[in-house]
Formats: sequence, C-alpha cells, structure tokens
Amino acid sequence: MQKRARTLLVWLHVVTSVGWLSQAVALLALVLYGMRSGDRTAFEMARYLDHSVLAIMANTSAFTGFMLSATTPWGYFRHWWVLAKFVITIVQLYIGIFILSDNLQAAVNGHVNVWMPVGTALMISAIAFQAWLSVAKPWRRTPWADPKVKLPTASTVTFIAALVIPVIDFAISLWQGNPMPMLMLITVIGYSIRRAARGRRRSSGASGRGSAAGPARRDVTAPGPR
Repeated sequence: MQKRARTLLVWLHVVTSVGWLSQAVALLALVLYGMRSGDRTAFEMARYLDHSVLAIMANTSAFTGFMLSATTPWGYFRHWWVLAKFVITIVQLYIGIFILSDNLQAAVNGHVNVWMPVGTALMISAIAFQAWLSVAKPWRRTPWADPKVKLPTASTVTFIAALVIPVIDFAISLWQGNPMPMLMLITVIGYSIRRAARGRRRSSGASGRGSAAGPARRDVTAPGPR
C-alpha cells in the first residue's frame, strides 16, 4: 500500500508538472499575440489562464515535488540535482506570484511590459530543465549528505495525506475565488521541520554509537578479508 500511495504521488507530480509546462506555453502564445495585435482580450485570457489554471498546476507540482523529497531518502539537500530543482522551484513560484501575475494584470489595464514574454519563456525553460534533472539525476551528493544516515520512507498515511491536501486546497480556492495553497504550504514546512529533527537525531545516534562503544581493543586482531 505504501508503494502504491507513493506511486500515485509521483503520478500527480508528473501530471501537474506537465500541466504547468503546457499552460506556460499557452500563456506565452497569448502574451505574444496580445503584444503583436494590440488585442487586450488576449491579456485578459492570459490573466485568467494564469490565475485559474497555471497557478493551481504550479502550486500542486511544487507541493508534490517537495513532499516526494521530504518523504523519501532523497531529501532536500543530499543530492545536487534535487537541490537544484528545489531552488529553481522557489524562484519560479516567487516570479510567477509576485512579478508575472502583476504584469499580466497591468497589461489588461493597458500597461504592457515587454519583459513578460521573456519571463514566460524562462519559466518554460526552467520547467523543461527540471524535467531533465528528474530523468538524468546528474552530479554527485552534496557535502551535507551524511553517508551513515539513510532517511526512511514515510508511511502510507503521509503519502495519502499528500494526495488529499491539494484537493482540499483546490476546493478552498474555488470557494474563495483565489488560488490559496495554505494547507500545502503549512504541510511542507511542518513536515520538513519534523523530518529534519528526526534526521539530526539519527545522525547523532549514528555518530554516538562509535563513541559509546569505546575504542577498539588493541589485542584483538582485525578480521581478514573474506
């Protein structure tokens, strides 16, 4: 059951990531059309697409990606490719929420920013690069990865909760009329803090076993290779 729940979470992450990428491509097409034709309706459609579809896909993709890192031995900071995806996702969410959305609203009001298509194209490139990172898994472990400690995989209940929470946030967004990923944000932060605390305990326990056992006896001959 645990494996099935984790597979479903991976599936949700892939589907929403593809949705994020496809909506970003559609957003770029609408922005370019609006800038070329001067049709303000194109910016209205782009704003609606960003507000009602792309934001939901982006939030769910980011949430499921963060939870897959936090609930599996991959972690956030143990592998360079995972860390790269983590940083890129944070930057994308910041730019999308605080820069791109405001510029789209300004374009609807007649104030077109020529950097909008550039930012959207960079978003598409970043998502595509993240997809390559997920497939290739390049580079080595980070210096912060303790080889003595292997983080455990989360329970089935945790994976099921990670599947249900985006649905609840989506329902709340429909009710309020705004994308509000509050439960997803609280879950990621809370679970990551808990996981980090458990990891520190495991690391200290692994390093403490050697000191608690005391130094090896000098009169004991080390076993030869088998």
